[in-house]
Amino acid sequence: MSLVANTGKLAGRTLFITGASRGIGKAIALKAAKDGANVVVAAKTAQPHPKLPGTIYSAAEEIEALGGKALPCVVDVRDEKQVQKAIDDAIKKFNGIDILINNASAISLTGTAETDMKRYDLMHNINTRGTYLVSKLCLPLLKNSNHAHILNLSPPLNMNPYWFSIHVAYTMAKYGMSMCVLGMSEEFKPFNIGVNALWPKTAIATAAIEMLTGDTSTSRKPDIVSDAAYVMLCKDPKTYTGNFAIDEDVLKAAGVKDLTPYACDPKNVNNLLLDGFLDDPASVSHNKATVSNVDNLLLDFFLDVPGAPKLMEKKGAAADGQIPALFQSISKTLTPELVKKTQAVYQFNVKGKEEGVWHIDLKNGAGACGQGEPSNAPDATLTMDTQNFADMFTGKLKPTTAFMMGKLKISGDLQKAMKLEKMMKSLKSKL
Repeated sequence: MSLVANTGKLAGRTLFITGASRGIGKAIALKAAKDGANVVVAAKTAQPHPKLPGTIYSAAEEIEALGGKALPCVVDVRDEKQVQKAIDDAIKKFNGIDILINNASAISLTGTAETDMKRYDLMHNINTRGTYLVSKLCLPLLKNSNHAHILNLSPPLNMNPYWFSIHVAYTMAKYGMSMCVLGMSEEFKPFNIGVNALWPKTAIATAAIEMLTGDTSTSRKPDIVSDAAYVMLCKDPKTYTGNFAIDEDVLKAAGVKDLTPYACDPKNVNNLLLDGFLDDPASVSHNKATVSNVDNLLLDFFLDVPGAPKLMEKKGAAADGQIPALFQSISKTLTPELVKKTQAVYQFNVKGKEEGVWHIDLKNGAGACGQGEPSNAPDATLTMDTQNFADMFTGKLKPTTAFMMGKLKISGDLQKAMKLEKMMKSLKSKL
């Protein structure tokens, strides 16, 4: 659902978009295609992924179906030869490059001890080095354009230590992209190249996020980012440069008054999962897991269980009664079907007032849960304090939100850990 009309300003322009086979990169490509733009689809996916839809070839077909021209190129932004070949092919087919979108990115929201160096290197090689490399190699062509833009999908440079503390490796890698904006916007001014950053205010529903969490109901559609990118890319690069823009701010400034159509679920328009790195009051509130008035699929989870509402609503209730009551409720909802769907064993290390170890086995037999370590090795171990644990299992705090904002530490299989939200919905339907 696009709320920004195409103006034709990008007609005949050539965009080089990294990571354009799916998600936000593809959304930007399709928006530009409606103007009749040329798009170099620079991404790794040449063969279909078993769980994620889209290849460079299917994206190219969609671009051309909308009136654009496409050049699918197999590109790993870590590989200088592959990047240069794609640029050379773009010159042959489109005679140059006007706009570069540095969208390709790798993410691991893990703390220092939990981030192995392979993941560290991957994030830095794709996010920071990849952005720098592609920008460097495209520079000669951008200098020859009379409408040259570089747009990095990266956050504002926020020096609040909080954003470093919860996932320092990822923050460093994304800020590397943003530092490219800070430096190159000034360096490239003599060449009339606009260099800007764009970051979403909320979580964006991409296939990868859906696969990871199983729930995009509190996210916005990629269209909000592609519309904002389109507005930015239509501006005069001589004067519009060095900006760290937020998608909804760009659109409001462009005259879009109602952002509701961008919400995946309009019922959650006031309860969207906010993105990181933003220090506005609403974002800080979410990031510190002090979410109130949440009205989404996880609201009231377990609150229909006899006795649970009073137990959880009693402000002065003894802490040692919360978690046992929750697990007693969970035990009544375990089924072989749920086990078959989830296929994961969870261990919960609870800190604070009700310190202890608990488990849920949704991998073996008809399932099991209770106090102590699981009899089978856990696929994921989750660590949090007592109140955050209770909030998570009563729908006041989503696991994804807790994890992204540092309230939940995860070791082991991250994808299986994020299945908790799917599991919660399944459990809720059986209460």
